[in-house]
Amino acid sequence: MDHPDRNPLLPLEKRRRGIYILPNLFTTAALFAGFYAIVQAMNQRFEVAAVAIFIAMVLDGLDGRIARLTHTQSEFGAEYDSLSDMVSFGAAPALVMYEWALQGLGKLGWIAAFIYCAGAALRLARFNTNIAVVDKRYFQGLPSPAAAALIAGLVWVAIDNELSGAELRWYACALTIFAGVSMVSNVLFWSGKDINLRKSVPFIVVIALVLAFALVSSYPPGVLFGLFLIYAASGYVLWALRWRRRRQHRQEQPPPAAGQTQMKDEPSAAADDGAASDPRSRP
Repeated sequence: MDHPDRNPLLPLEKRRRGIYILPNLFTTAALFAGFYAIVQAMNQRFEVAAVAIFIAMVLDGLDGRIARLTHTQSEFGAEYDSLSDMVSFGAAPALVMYEWALQGLGKLGWIAAFIYCAGAALRLARFNTNIAVVDKRYFQGLPSPAAAALIAGLVWVAIDNELSGAELRWYACALTIFAGVSMVSNVLFWSGKDINLRKSVPFIVVIALVLAFALVSSYPPGVLFGLFLIYAASGYVLWALRWRRRRQHRQEQPPPAAGQTQMKDEPSAAADDGAASDPRSRP
């Protein structure tokens, strides 16, 4: 006997469908790190907030890698990752920078922070809509984690060198606007997605990784900030080199020969003669 007040049973496949725990666990940890950075910025603990943003960046890089290695990609994970990125690399860096340095600039300060926050939102929206049509080797616009690393790196380096936000507020404002505009630009940045972690590499690569870890551990604030400054500048340097190469290529192309120019001009002259000889063209 049918019971109209009961919901129909879903198919077995739909009832069993859920979410993957492992990659979403890392996404949740990245979201927590971004939220923790906001809380610490409100408590005037800016160095802790900057470190939390870097931790969120590491966790955000791991969740996608783990999902691909374990074949646990899902649409839910992709959307959840975008929302987590908006908090950790959009709202958190903007608030940290505003509380640390931009607050003393008045309207210009919160406008600069909003430009960064809006740039992060637009960057994530464009990435989600263009993910199937862009070259996987490059990012269109500065990635939001790298932009957040610029903001957090400046705060971390300045505090480590006993510099206040009021002393660096104009530099902080310029860097914040630069990071926000770079995220929505069409400049290409290397993505690193062509690196295959399951492929064997020469022994020298392992030595290089050890040296890189040693370099970062020697002075984390300065090294990390310097690396992300170089990464942010690399996209514009490559864009300038491509523009210069295209310009040289156009200049090196030979001009059209005189005979070709005359042949191109002859039909127009013939057309003019025909128009003059046409009685219908006369008044």
